Amino acid sequence: MEVNATYDLIVIGGGPAGTAAAIIAARSGARVLLLEKGRFPRQKVCGEFVSAESLLLLRDLLSENAAPVLKDALRISEARMFLDGRMLTTAVDPPAASIARYDLDRALWSSAVEAGVEAKQETTVQQVERDGQAFHLASSAGAFAARAVINASGRWSNLTRASFSASERWIGIKSHFAESIPPQSVDLYFFKGGYCGVQPVAPGEINACAMVKPEVATSLPQVMACHPELLARSRGWEPIGVPVNTSPLIFREPEPERDGVWMAGDAAGFVDPFVGDGISLALRSGAMAARCLQLFFRGEQSLPRASAVYSERYGRELSPVFRNSSGVRRLLGLPPAMRKSVMFFLQKTPAASKYLIRKTR
Repeated sequence: MEVNATYDLIVIGGGPAGTAAAIIAARSGARVLLLEKGRFPRQKVCGEFVSAESLLLLRDLLSENAAPVLKDALRISEARMFLDGRMLTTAVDPPAASIARYDLDRALWSSAVEAGVEAKQETTVQQVERDGQAFHLASSAGAFAARAVINASGRWSNLTRASFSASERWIGIKSHFAESIPPQSVDLYFFKGGYCGVQPVAPGEINACAMVKPEVATSLPQVMACHPELLARSRGWEPIGVPVNTSPLIFREPEPERDGVWMAGDAAGFVDPFVGDGISLALRSGAMAARCLQLFFRGEQSLPRASAVYSERYGRELSPVFRNSSGVRRLLGLPPAMRKSVMFFLQKTPAASKYLIRKTR
């Protein structure tokens, strides 16, 4: 196939992971192509919670023109968990930021363009092949070649599909609502077969995002009916925009590299959404990948060696979040009587609650 152009790095996917990788690589002097199959701005099924450990990174990634998206963001300093008729409250310290994906993705994309990234929207990558020292990509915008490729196309693209059984299937549903005086907290409502997270994203506006088994609910009204406190609260909500959904949501062990292509964000691994670390993991993994490529681009390290460094760092710094969040998910899946005992202990032991939150960061 005839190659349109050759780059140091091609990044597939224009979400937080892909743009973070593209921005850092371009600022270090690499020639970068960023390909996104969708078009910005857009809505995404997402809790829209940016945890504190990635706020400095996000600040550094954003251009001066895009900086207000973080500067003006609401801060979340408390988390509340509603389960089995109890409410567990714990501090989010330092506070997280609440940023709508509609605004975050647009800000990061524009920052990538300002950093010198060649960025193409509405471009689907159909195939990635490795030929000696180069990668060749076939896309709807033509054929391209690169010295390295990062796949940040998400957990369920034509490049990252994984097998799963029907029993593992979850769906995600999200929408924004008007609420007169929303609490400045992230509220998690758990019920059999799923949960719904609610948090403010702007004055008088909230994001409700649910992960649920399809046999339990397939719409937000059905989700709200699964939890009495959530149902009572939602009666005062007015819809803003239209709901969006995604399926299937599949949990698996993180995979930082596949066939020479580096994976970042949800393409590497999908973390339990209730821990609120999805955007942070995306930003951190994309940035980590770009930084691990710098010695390779300068001719000081081979690509296989750089790949080994990335996989080792990913396993050391990011993989524990997946393991710990899976442990919390198993805890929530305990029989109700045992779960109530755990909730009672956490209510009476604030230090244990803080430890639980910290172990999923």
